[in-house]
Amino acid sequence: MPHQAAINEIPLVTQICYLIASALFILSLKWLSAPATSRRGVLVGEIGMGVAIIGTLLMPEIKTFQWIIVTLLAGTAVGIPMAMLMPMTAVPQRTALSHSFGGLAVGCVGAAEYYLMIRHGEGITTFKMAVLSLEVLLGFLTFTGSLMAFGKLQEILPSRPLVYKGQNFINLLLLVIAIAVGVWLTVEPTKQILFPVFIVMSLAFGVLLIIPIGGADMPTVISLLNSYAGMSASAMGFVLDNKLLIIAGALDGSSGFILSIIMCKAMNRSFTNVLFGAFGQATQAATGSTEKKSYRSALPEEAAQILSSASSVVIIPGYGMAVAQAQHRVRELFDQLTKRGIDVKFGIHPVAGRMPGHMNVLLAEADIPYDKLAEMEDVNPEMAHTDVALIIGANDVTNPAARHDKSSPIYGMPIIDCDKARTVMVIKRSMSSGFAGIDNELYYMDKTLMLFGDAKGFVGEMVKSLSSGD
Repeated sequence: MPHQAAINEIPLVTQICYLIASALFILSLKWLSAPATSRRGVLVGEIGMGVAIIGTLLMPEIKTFQWIIVTLLAGTAVGIPMAMLMPMTAVPQRTALSHSFGGLAVGCVGAAEYYLMIRHGEGITTFKMAVLSLEVLLGFLTFTGSLMAFGKLQEILPSRPLVYKGQNFINLLLLVIAIAVGVWLTVEPTKQILFPVFIVMSLAFGVLLIIPIGGADMPTVISLLNSYAGMSASAMGFVLDNKLLIIAGALDGSSGFILSIIMCKAMNRSFTNVLFGAFGQATQAATGSTEKKSYRSALPEEAAQILSSASSVVIIPGYGMAVAQAQHRVRELFDQLTKRGIDVKFGIHPVAGRMPGHMNVLLAEADIPYDKLAEMEDVNPEMAHTDVALIIGANDVTNPAARHDKSSPIYGMPIIDCDKARTVMVIKRSMSSGFAGIDNELYYMDKTLMLFGDAKGFVGEMVKSLSSGD
């Protein structure tokens, strides 16, 4: 069995590299969990990956570097423009694409490994074939599922849930058939005709898994797809007898799974609801009213005057801030207000934006002090004593209907209690609804002022007005 023997003959230097890389990956994950150490975590993770790659290239079965260099250059040609040119607002899309590429790589490696083992006439053990089937299933469904998530986030595909009669039954049936085919292959690995069928079914299930999910649930979906990608990589480690892949995949899969649980709790959602019951299915009933409601609006100068008279301000950012790339203007506003002795904090909802940590990344880019970023559970007790709550492009995460309206599709989802502040100001381009597709009753309260305009421009005008008043 030359193929299996080649895999097992791992030189000492490679094992040492893998051990170092594993330790660095663990440290990276630990440091990435806190904003103050996140840069260090990224750097250590990059070093760990570099060490892992070097260790792999030193393995004796690699006889030539020709195709490795070609693919390395191709990946670099794609990766650098994605990193440098893609705006911060597109970080969720870029993350979805990364998961897609990872899933495709794992699936292709699994398929190649299967056919190599068949060609070399190896006796494929039941355990190895079972793990390989799991690897291929998770890899390819992550590939197509992440592509669907990218399409919804980029609005190439409709961000609303795409539902049809009997959808859950069809999804479940396809999954059961795919698992049955995987079990059949596990029992009889030489049934090669089943393997392409298994791949096609895995690809199809990834598509069907994501299309019924609406944009409001996308933060949880992204972390869940990250978990799938990690689990598939870990399964690949068992197939290739590669301990580093097992460790790295387990870290990725478990962290994605834990993050998904946190996101679901933040949205008061279950995994079943996220996968099979998207927000938009109840939207029509929620938005069917044609009653015209009244609201109050204000100009930048008026808003600036209200802010300058406050003693405490909580800024609640959302996807609208990301779209307008207004984080640097928000930093200027923060500087102007703190210079006047006003206590300014940022209320961060766990699912504000389109992926976990989206707002934290944007505000960190603008050098907002970490100690000024308050999580929802920390800022909510202070909202009743806050003079002004300034909402910048956040919709569903500030909607009071989540607390009391049982007919609302977001009922039960924890929100930032900005309606309890003495004055509420909301920067929006229009009165349009958010991802959940429902009206926000906060906008029609007597204490609320709507500030219409692009977030970057409007905040800039407020800063200018505050500066001229010095």
